Amino acid sequence: MIKTLETTGLVCPFPIVEAQEAMQSLNKGDGLEIHFDCTQATESIPAWAAENGYTVSDYQQIDDAKWSITVIK
Repeated sequence: MIKTLETTGLVCPFPIVEAQEAMQSLNKGDGLEIHFDCTQATESIPAWAAENGYTVSDYQQIDDAKWSITVIK
């Protein structure tokens, strides 16, 4: 199961705060697709995922200032 988390418009660190909360409700193997536009999160979300043992399965820039990353629990 992949859950989508829309954090566009939120400034850092709120995309990670929201992602941490969302991951708590997921089972191992489930994914969280995070949409964000905070440029700091382009580095902080992958770092957070690695620190927590999560796998990044997809990471793409959608336009000039918007990204999507999928993190597997």
